[in-house]
Amino acid sequence: MYLSPAQGSHPRDPGVEHFRVAAEILGLLADRTRLALLHTLAKGEADVTSLTEVVDVARPAVSQHLARLRMSGLVTTRKDGRRVIYALTDGHLRRLVTEALDVADHRLTGRAPHA
Repeated sequence: MYLSPAQGSHPRDPGVEHFRVAAEILGLLADRTRLALLHTLAKGEADVTSLTEVVDVARPAVSQHLARLRMSGLVTTRKDGRRVIYALTDGHLRRLVTEALDVADHRLTGRAPHA
């Protein structure tokens, strides 16, 4: 199947740097806790307390993962009083997380992907 790129979209033939950055992003997604955090943030903004409850991981570990995601530019932060609110940086990441989880679902259920 051939998919034509959208007008003015990303490079058709990515260079070495594109592959390096993509591999770095995929490496960050290759952790169950970080993937769960990103999946939760794909639904909307959240603070550390909310994220800790959802992913069921100790708060210090969640904070470390969030710091790594923030330093890599995958999540942003804003202050709300004393709370720090986290959000995904863009829709590309949301789609990437969704696609990865869809592939997992297809493998676990044996259903074929949607065409």
